[in-house]
Amino acid sequence: MEPLFELAIRLPGTGSRDLLREVHRQLRDAILDGRLQPGARLPATRALAGRLGVSRNTMLAAYDLLLSEGYLLARPGAGTYVADTLPRSRRGRTSKKGAPARRDPRLVPLNVPGADLAPTLQPPRARDDFRVGLPDTGAFPFDIWRRLSDRALRRIAREPADYAQPQGQAALREAIARHVSFTRAVGCTADDIVVTAGAQQAFGLLARILVVPGRTVVAVEQLFYPSLREAMTAAGAKVVTVPTDVEGLCVERLPPEARVICVTPSHQFPTGVAMSPQRRAALLAFARARNAVVIEDDYDSEFRFAGRPLDALQTLDRAESVCYVGTFSKSLFPALRLGFVVAPPWARAALVRARELADWHGPVLGQEALAAFIAEGHLARHIRKMRKVYGARRAALLEALARHCAGRLEVIPSDAGLHLSAWLRTDSRDHAAVERAAAAGITLPPLSRFAFDPNAPGVPNGLAFGYGLIDESQIDGAIRRLAALL
Repeated sequence: MEPLFELAIRLPGTGSRDLLREVHRQLRDAILDGRLQPGARLPATRALAGRLGVSRNTMLAAYDLLLSEGYLLARPGAGTYVADTLPRSRRGRTSKKGAPARRDPRLVPLNVPGADLAPTLQPPRARDDFRVGLPDTGAFPFDIWRRLSDRALRRIAREPADYAQPQGQAALREAIARHVSFTRAVGCTADDIVVTAGAQQAFGLLARILVVPGRTVVAVEQLFYPSLREAMTAAGAKVVTVPTDVEGLCVERLPPEARVICVTPSHQFPTGVAMSPQRRAALLAFARARNAVVIEDDYDSEFRFAGRPLDALQTLDRAESVCYVGTFSKSLFPALRLGFVVAPPWARAALVRARELADWHGPVLGQEALAAFIAEGHLARHIRKMRKVYGARRAALLEALARHCAGRLEVIPSDAGLHLSAWLRTDSRDHAAVERAAAAGITLPPLSRFAFDPNAPGVPNGLAFGYGLIDESQIDGAIRRLAALL
């Protein structure tokens, strides 16, 4: 059944050369000012062309333009829909009534480059979904989690009402300390752990205690997790980017005035390279010599498929320079919103106080359930199980890229994580390739999206392929269609 479509489109006079331009403009403006809401299904081109009295080719061309610009999404077999997420350059262009959007002068400006990427980094799910940073929750043992949550709830019900400790539940801190000591050789005790609402809150709390507004220089990798940069920028830091290569962060390019260095050494986000032992030693020497702090985001380190795992920076650190950040969003599920910082002694009290000021403490029920989930071995079993699942998807992806994209994409070597990346070896820019892929039902992010300024000259050009959401059976067909688009 065709959707109801009451939008009035005013066409120019007969024989006008502006017919296509006007149809495209009026549909686009209706999307921008909210008359066509995100997710709304549009009529078929044949039906709308008949209603307006124009050729179907004109309607096809107008829809194709809107698809390429990101205003529409085509869902094969289901129709054409208004995109849930509008193109970055267009979002917020007009208010609902069509007047230019204005910021309330009472609000403090949030001068954060790339802030429109938060909180989500990718558009909604498509047929072939290569979004990064999202795990497959279909195999998660929710029955066990429900049992542990019920047990924790019964225990809480027997206790007098009270607030919990900002540092986190003691049982969870004990469990995390044992887990990271065993899996990552991170030497720590429960007293070193500060529980947070995911890695994002950890970055915000560290920014609060480490950054002096307008003075502190924070160095980040050239391509990096945008929300970490935003946390530092929002705290008033002077953020500078440092190039990376096949050995990770180019330590020799660090500015001497850098006092905070943010790195993903185990599985660099988004390229996937691992920092070499020589670079790790050089980075720790830099931090020790300049009294700098290293924020180590141990991104995706749970899932390793080849090679020997390299020691965490925190393991190698002898000068109490490293704050180690971990999360359970990838190994379990993002909605859990639980992460942690292994903090050196000098930072612990300030970090706990910052957590207390932010939200006092996290939900006790989730912490208690996770503590039991780790202590009873369920986390380790789940990671082992999912490592096999993700390993099979990764192998299928590497095979498909080699078969269909040779000469177009150069895979960046990576032994761990929930995604791998590739450099584009064509004349296309990565964002243009991503737009074409989206129109064909393939969702994946461009590497340039993770640059401080995606439009700056020399920004790396490539694509990232997450395999947390896509079935192994879909991968070859999706990559074959992507190769045709490239």
